Amino acid sequence: MLRARIVATGSYLPEKIVTNQDLERIVDTSDEWITERTGIKERRIVGGCQAASDLAYEAAHAALKKTHIKAKDLDLIIVATVTGDMPFPSTACLLQARLGAKHAAAFDLAAACSGFIYGLHTANAMIKSGMHQRILVVGTEVLSKFTDWEDRTTCIIFGDGAGAVLLEATKEKRGILSTHIASDGTLADLIMVPGGGSRMGCSRETIMKRLHFVKMKGNETFKVAVRTLEELASQTLAENKLDPSQLSLLIPHQANLRIIQATAKRLGLPMEKVFLNIEKYGNTSSASVPIALDEAVESGRVKDGDYLLLEAFGGGLTWASALIRW
Repeated sequence: MLRARIVATGSYLPEKIVTNQDLERIVDTSDEWITERTGIKERRIVGGCQAASDLAYEAAHAALKKTHIKAKDLDLIIVATVTGDMPFPSTACLLQARLGAKHAAAFDLAAACSGFIYGLHTANAMIKSGMHQRILVVGTEVLSKFTDWEDRTTCIIFGDGAGAVLLEATKEKRGILSTHIASDGTLADLIMVPGGGSRMGCSRETIMKRLHFVKMKGNETFKVAVRTLEELASQTLAENKLDPSQLSLLIPHQANLRIIQATAKRLGLPMEKVFLNIEKYGNTSSASVPIALDEAVESGRVKDGDYLLLEAFGGGLTWASALIRW
């Protein structure tokens, strides 16, 4: 039976750092308030005219350098993003051209913070079916350009970055064991960017009302996220006949430290088994999980045979998980 195996990871973070102290100078907030409520101390922000495809290229290039796979060997590129370079063409096509992956089909996937794991789910199914052999999955976001820097409740949360994985077909008893995706569109209004689409195109009115920025109902989102992620993790482990104690590492979406801690507590999982980098980068949406995965691998936190659980929750609402045997 074919499985999809991650053979390389890569990530990229912009150089510019915006600290909580920097934010104190532009909005009514404080380092103490931000840290207590989110766990975030700083975030990375793009410079100049950097776009999602630029970050994606750097992350993909970093992954390709670690393996025998060349860009010309790829047969599919999936880019998860809600902050693409433009409405069309897709950011994936722009990335394909820059990489020189001339044999790869390419498309974008939009599932907000769950986007990368949705991409893993799609790539896993395509490899298991035999349709594709080598797939690049990238999560890339430039949220700073969709952040209202006058809104103290949202501007403290988001950062920019990209993460990538290279998947290859294998018959070994390792790789992606299962993926799980779900959504609830009735709660779409909890996290959204109202303007800029066909519902409310760009106009003087939408600009004046600041509708092209992220709007979020934080308290409601927090409550749904904690409950949903615990249920999702428990379901994923149960379907694979695994106990939480058998997990080597939980790599969650880095949205909010309190959500991550609450999920770990409900699973009975010590925080030593949870990978965290939210303090450094904040919420990078679809880039969050692949960045964390790459850092976990590079820091030696991941070893052959380890069971890894990836999970995310985001706008849509969407949520997703992936269980991996490394």
